[in-house]
Amino acid sequence: MENQNEKFMRMAIDLAVENVEKGGGPFGVVIVKDGEIVATGVNRVTANNDPTAHAEVNAIREACSRLHTFNLEGTTIYTSCEPCPMCLGAIYWARISHVFCGCNKNDAEDINFSDAFIYRELEKPNDERELPQQFIMHDEALRAFRAWTAKADKIEY
Repeated sequence: MENQNEKFMRMAIDLAVENVEKGGGPFGVVIVKDGEIVATGVNRVTANNDPTAHAEVNAIREACSRLHTFNLEGTTIYTSCEPCPMCLGAIYWARISHVFCGCNKNDAEDINFSDAFIYRELEKPNDERELPQQFIMHDEALRAFRAWTAKADKIEY
């Protein structure tokens, strides 16, 4: 008999396979809260011409919209493959409580979906990266942070 985790992971895998059949990338996601599906997502990078339209990000956006919150604490995400750095960051920012993965990043690399480059880049100093970051107008940019700090009715996140 299939347990709940296997049931939801199978759904994520099925979404990934269906997405490939429709011309999309091989990634699918299911987000669950209290045993109920609150969102699903598939990779829509090429369909939407959007490099951020990964399955996890799409599902997180849908879940937040449906639940009317930016905080997904108490949810579990089932993803057909270990999240890339962008998606993992989104999962942390959304405060998802648990992650189940099907394939791992090495499996993804084997089919030319590698994020090893990004991990290597993050370890380098800014000025040694392929895409260097230059900091300018620091004092002026701090105005926004001062305004945030002083705002009494802000919503923390």
